Amino acid sequence: MHWGMVIDLRRCIGCHACTVACQIENNLPLNERWNKVFTVGPEGEFPLVTSHFLPRPCMHCQDAPCVDGCPTGASQRRPDGIIIVDGERCIGCKFCMLVCPYGVRQFEAEKGIVQKCHLCYERLERGEMPRCVETCQLKARHAGDLDDPGSEVAGLIKQANARPLYPYLGTKPSVYYIFP
Repeated sequence: MHWGMVIDLRRCIGCHACTVACQIENNLPLNERWNKVFTVGPEGEFPLVTSHFLPRPCMHCQDAPCVDGCPTGASQRRPDGIIIVDGERCIGCKFCMLVCPYGVRQFEAEKGIVQKCHLCYERLERGEMPRCVETCQLKARHAGDLDDPGSEVAGLIKQANARPLYPYLGTKPSVYYIFP
C-alpha cells in the first residue's frame, strides 16, 4: 500500500473548497493553510490567453528532503508512504520548511511546531477519503493506492498521462497532476 493523489487541473476551478475543508478538518487558524491553491497565468498573448489553478498539498515524497533533514526525527515516512510530523518530537527549528522544495510546510506559532498536510491519514484508516478529496465538487482530486494497478489513481496516471510537479527535483512525489 502506497497512498497517493491525482489532481486533475482541467477540472479545478480555484474555488478553494479543498483549502477550507482542510482548515476545518484540522482546526487550523484562518492564516494557516496546508492545502494552498495558486493561480498560474495568465499565459499567452491576446486573444489566446489562458490560466489555470494549481492546488499544492504536501507531495508525500518517497525521497523526502524533510524526512532526511529533520534533526529530531519528527518528520517521518509511514509504511504506507504518508509523511507525517510528530508534534512531540518537533522542536520548531523550521529546517524541514527550508529543505521542502514545494513550500508546503507551515510553522504553527501557537504550538511552536511545523505542520503540514498528512493526507488525512486518520480518515484513510477509517476507510474514508481525505477531506479535500471528499469536498471537491468537481472531482478534481482522487486518492488511492499507487501500488495497485487496478486503483482509480493508477488508472488516471496511465490514461491521462498524470505526472508529478517538478519531476527534475528527484523527490519522487506521491501526488500526480493531470495538466490542461
